[in-house]
Amino acid sequence: MDGRHMQIGEVADRTGLSLRTIRHYEEVGLALPTARSQGGFRLYTDDDVTRLLVIKRMKPLDFTLEEMRDLLAILDQLQSPDTGAAARTDLAKRLAVYRSLVEERCAKIRARLSDAEQFSAELSAELRKHHPAG
Repeated sequence: MDGRHMQIGEVADRTGLSLRTIRHYEEVGLALPTARSQGGFRLYTDDDVTRLLVIKRMKPLDFTLEEMRDLLAILDQLQSPDTGAAARTDLAKRLAVYRSLVEERCAKIRARLSDAEQFSAELSAELRKHHPAG
C-alpha cells in the first residue's frame, strides 16, 4: 500500500476481526491505531494491520495478554534498527521459547482436531447403521 491510512472498517475487512475486537486490542494496549483523523476516527497503516494479524494468530493458541504483549515487544525490538547485537541475541532466545510454546500448543490443537474428526466419523457410522441411505 502507498502509506495511506485506513479507517477501522477497512481494517476489520482486511483482518477478519470485528470492530469490537479491534477496539478491545486498542484498549488493552496491544494494537494502537497509528493516528486519529480530525474527527477522531482511528486511522491504521499496513503495519497496524500486520500487527493485528499477528495478534489474531496468537488468539487460538491461548496466549495470555501478558504473553501477547511480551511477544509483540520482542518482535518490535527485533525490527528496530536501534537494537544492538547483544540485545538481538537475547531477544532471539526469548523468541525461540515462544516458538517452542507455539509448537506445543499446535500439537495439542492437532490432537484435539484428530479426536473431533474421530468422533465425527463414529457419529457418521452410527447414523448409517440406524438410517441407511437409499
